[in-house]
Amino acid sequence: MTTIELKDILVHKIAAINDKSFLAAMNTIIDSKSEKLIYKTTPEQRQVIKVGQDQIARGESFTNDQVEAEIDKWLREK
Repeated sequence: MTTIELKDILVHKIAAINDKSFLAAMNTIIDSKSEKLIYKTTPEQRQVIKVGQDQIARGESFTNDQVEAEIDKWLREK
């Protein structure tokens, strides 16, 4: 049996399973064995990412420490 044939068999078997906790466990196992994740983005998402990258390039960003300090300040005022 080839890898492709085995994958096809597994896809069909998984499609027939309705046990949410079992499927979640399988998802965890599969995630741990995935060689690489490919995130597909929409054109709108890519545009928003580009805007963010441009802002960072212009120095229009905050460090995590700056954000946490601002949150702490805001919480003390409430």
